[in-house]
Amino acid sequence: MGEENKVTLHGSWASPYVKRVELALKVKGIPFEYVEEDLRNKSPLLLKYNPIHKKVPVLVHNGKPVSESFVILEYIDETWKNQPRLFPQDPYERARVRFWASFIQQVIDCMLKVFKGVEQDKALEEFYEKLSVLEDGINNSSLGITTTDIQGRDLGLLDIIIVITLGAYEVQEEVFGVKILSPEKTPLLYSWVTTLIDLPIVKGIAPPRDKVVPFLHFLKDVVFKAPMN
Repeated sequence: MGEENKVTLHGSWASPYVKRVELALKVKGIPFEYVEEDLRNKSPLLLKYNPIHKKVPVLVHNGKPVSESFVILEYIDETWKNQPRLFPQDPYERARVRFWASFIQQVIDCMLKVFKGVEQDKALEEFYEKLSVLEDGINNSSLGITTTDIQGRDLGLLDIIIVITLGAYEVQEEVFGVKILSPEKTPLLYSWVTTLIDLPIVKGIAPPRDKVVPFLHFLKDVVFKAPMN
């Protein structure tokens, strides 16, 4: 790959938003260099490339930075038009994918409330309601995906976002002591997520358990217990 096509991803191993981009690059078969950022001591390059938010992920292509994970995912798919495509080409189907991607972000927000333990019963109820909506969306095909033929099709945007969102459910259940995914209550969603987890391309970008467990305990015992400013 020539210097004019150089792709660099600035990220943090624990960031699900970075993992979205990393998985998308792998799915598209795009070679890239990965730069791990210390978010407690942000590099001059990160501050240069994302001076407004000063956050990861940042994708640098041909020396030009793109930030915000969803914006990066769209940029990747529009710049590298080879198969597989992350977004559908049909405008209506593309809009539908954007809608569900936005809804999954609401699921993430609910998960954070559950993990923080503030009004947890209420937060859990809201979280489970949103998972039920996803279950219904799979059942009535409004998500545009099925759970039985993932091995025979290309991964799309919703596959990437859902597996990064819920793919660590087992260790999250262990650390936070709450049920995340249930094969009884949401069997289609459970099947979708667990099938994706088993794919080699997904396993290849998943951080090791011995890093995830202490990190989640740090969030639970230190970050989420810190007083709000």
